[in-house]
Amino acid sequence: MHPNLWHPFTIQKNAPEPVKVKSGKGVWLELEDGRKVIDCISSWWVNVLGHSNQDIADAIYEQSQKLEHVIFAGFTHDPAENLAERLINLLPSNFERVFFSDNGSTAVEVAMKMAYQYWANKGEDRKSYICFEGAYHGDTFGAMSAGERNIFSDVFKDLLFDVEFIPYPQTWDGDEERAQKEDEIIDHLEELLTDNPDHYAGILIEPLVQGAGGMRMCSEEFLQKLHWINRQYDVLLIFDEVMTGFGRTGEMFACKRAQVEPDIICLSKGITGGFMPLSVTVCSAKIYETFLSEDPVKTFWHGHSYTGNPLGCAAAIATLDILSNTQPFKWLEDLHKEEIEKLKGHSDLHRFRIKGTISAMDIKTDGEDGYLNEVAAKIKKNCLDHGVLLRPLGNTLYLMPPYCITEDELRNVYKKIPLLLN
Repeated sequence: MHPNLWHPFTIQKNAPEPVKVKSGKGVWLELEDGRKVIDCISSWWVNVLGHSNQDIADAIYEQSQKLEHVIFAGFTHDPAENLAERLINLLPSNFERVFFSDNGSTAVEVAMKMAYQYWANKGEDRKSYICFEGAYHGDTFGAMSAGERNIFSDVFKDLLFDVEFIPYPQTWDGDEERAQKEDEIIDHLEELLTDNPDHYAGILIEPLVQGAGGMRMCSEEFLQKLHWINRQYDVLLIFDEVMTGFGRTGEMFACKRAQVEPDIICLSKGITGGFMPLSVTVCSAKIYETFLSEDPVKTFWHGHSYTGNPLGCAAAIATLDILSNTQPFKWLEDLHKEEIEKLKGHSDLHRFRIKGTISAMDIKTDGEDGYLNEVAAKIKKNCLDHGVLLRPLGNTLYLMPPYCITEDELRNVYKKIPLLLN
């Protein structure tokens, strides 16, 4: 391991030597030792269009010749304005205002602050949020507070604020108890809001798919029920679409697939095709209007040095051009379904689930389910020997390939899954 580097999500003592990557093109990564591997997880879910996409690279280069960065307080520029307009046109009709930041954690942090201050600006003191068991919203303190209390946040537990956790209605192929689970959760949610109608600033959820929590999936119907409750009890609905945005669920956004209009949405990861750090928090007009005041106390005092970075915006516009014109993610769900059917007879695999471009399954082991299950290390090691990059979430194995993967390449990855378990 390099003496000056500190790698994320890595137990440092006796960690395996990091694999050095020489280059990437499309779905392929070339390692320093000459091996080539298929990136089946889009490098932490950001490279939705694969590596070294020429159109995005050209857009960044062209923008760099005009304006690389400028302070965004009191100034604006075409890339930010154009990107904001493009996003608003793609999102549900209630959205109006786009707030820029630079990663998924800060997009969620902005959303939680925005929701809290929305009520404060209206003269209401709502200090808590309703969140979901198994959630992961990022690593800043607000985002950690809204996430599952686990190994990621345990050392900071005394610094986190309390939220109300309710079960996430995870489901999978053949789950006969889905409707019952959903109804029980909705009943519980309604009870919380009835008992404490002025207590919660918002309901925060990863819609359709919980990412780091183990690719746990829920139904579109549950989100519709959740949206109904949100409207009946006048509480803000916040969608963390940092991972699910930009085609991952088979539509441009999970809210569009579920036909639901949240009040705030958080977007990042695939927004720039994996080229640049960028995120946005988008809110409805009713939220923005409570900040529209000459009173300094009602101002949203939040910002980042690289807010609205022109290079990131240019990369995002180029990404949207490709996604909006061709929707290259549309075919992946059908192929996942075909290949998952072939794996359903495998004795070591169960709880198969698919949502759009994401497929997942759990590996049966003697250990406890979850992120620290030891089978993950074994799979990671075997993967590179078989020419694929997979990064299991404990005993959850998932595929989230770039949209440029070919049918043959993806089928070949599925053929290797049984080999990885040996």
